[in-house]
Amino acid sequence: MPQFPIVDTHLHLWDLGRLRYPWLAGVPPLNRNHFIEDYRRACGPVAVAKMVFLQCECDPAQFQAEADWVTEVARADPRIRGIVPWAPLEQGEAAGDALSRLAANPRVKGIRRIIQFEADPEFCLRPGFVRGVQSLHAHGLSFDICVNHRQLANTIKLVRQCPNVRFILDHIAKPDIKAGLLDPWRAELRELSKIKNVWCKVSGLVTEADHAKWKPADLRPYLDHVFDCFGFDRVMYGGDWPVSTQAADYPRWVATLDEALKGSSPDELHRLYVRNAESFYRV
Repeated sequence: MPQFPIVDTHLHLWDLGRLRYPWLAGVPPLNRNHFIEDYRRACGPVAVAKMVFLQCECDPAQFQAEADWVTEVARADPRIRGIVPWAPLEQGEAAGDALSRLAANPRVKGIRRIIQFEADPEFCLRPGFVRGVQSLHAHGLSFDICVNHRQLANTIKLVRQCPNVRFILDHIAKPDIKAGLLDPWRAELRELSKIKNVWCKVSGLVTEADHAKWKPADLRPYLDHVFDCFGFDRVMYGGDWPVSTQAADYPRWVATLDEALKGSSPDELHRLYVRNAESFYRV
């Protein structure tokens, strides 16, 4: 385990009595409340100093209510230093009012409008969506990219149109670890890493592996490639709790990552687990 308190850049929480999450009906193990108290218990021996909350795909009409609720939760647990809500970026310039309201909250650091679930492979290249992403810079907000590996090529095209926006790639673009597929994810991640306003979040790997049978060796080729592409200057740790609990408890994921990075310097580990997150999310 890390020998210092870490920053978790990917925390989910939800209250089914307060907001609607249609997707949970299809994931029975997760279809219950997940509160900050549950997260504290789940961390076990892992010391977490700060967290960044990521939107949880509640009903889109409730995106502001979700941000408001998490702001309340952060008053009870001030370790929640950042919030990354949903916003209707596909509306282009018309999303400006929603972004202004969100950005007025000092805990809101960026936006995540999930691309992964869109049936149209060209969704992220629609002119309105591109303009919406481009507008984040004016509001002082970053963008969390949530795609699967099949959408990575078009994601590169999106990012190239937004040179002023800071991007963080969630879950290393969700390669098919269960099937052991590396290409074309490997080449496309390398291409994305050449764009210097892009960081990579080391999170979500266990849920892309075989939930019941994965071994640390299954993750190693993917982890090695991420660090080879982004180095230790543009990577950060994410727990992806509670989604990750489908495949591993919280301490097991941290221990697996720690073991894979054995031999890294204390400074490199501190950048991964703390400093890069503090800098990117301004926490």
